[in-house]
Amino acid sequence: MTFLDRVHPEWLDALGEVLLVIEQIEDSLVDQDFQPESSQVLRALEYPLSEVRVVIFGQDPYPTPGHAMGLAFSVSSHVKVLPQTLRNIYIEMASDLDCAIPKDGDLTRWSEQGVALINRVLTVPTGVSNGHRRLGWEKVTEEIARILGERDVVAILWGNNARELSHFFRDDWVISSVHPSPLSGHRGFFGSKPFSKTNAILREHGLKEIDW
Repeated sequence: MTFLDRVHPEWLDALGEVLLVIEQIEDSLVDQDFQPESSQVLRALEYPLSEVRVVIFGQDPYPTPGHAMGLAFSVSSHVKVLPQTLRNIYIEMASDLDCAIPKDGDLTRWSEQGVALINRVLTVPTGVSNGHRRLGWEKVTEEIARILGERDVVAILWGNNARELSHFFRDDWVISSVHPSPLSGHRGFFGSKPFSKTNAILREHGLKEIDW
């Protein structure tokens, strides 16, 4: 299965020439060990473009084998010990919304509600964080941001790499902070209230809120 096999037709139409960049990146990774597996690299784009109401941009996939699943920050439900970054997200969500922390790390339920979960770089060498920077993914995700910015979606930007994309979105629809990783979470992520702020924007414009 190729990277593009799971991409929704609406996204295929919108991405245009960037599809060639994706194919070139895939060719460059032949016989290399990377995360997530090929069939899940573009999983975030298997949902219709027309249904996206929120996008969350992160940095790059989890480098631990079996963790990355093509949705930024998400891990499969069989992963019992959650990555600290995802634990921090859940801690902030519980504080922000006064809700319980979910029992597993699968964020598919967010994607099914129109939340696009996209990393700035979409693959990583197994065991090596940030190992595929400047491979070409930045051009792809910049185009994704441009496309979404034209559709007035709420943009949640976590970390410096994600915040580079802020100019594509309406200023008043951007929610940004440091990355929720254990290295930076306490420097501005905790207390940033991204979940309630997102729903407030959606509610103000007559759009359905996300059931986080």
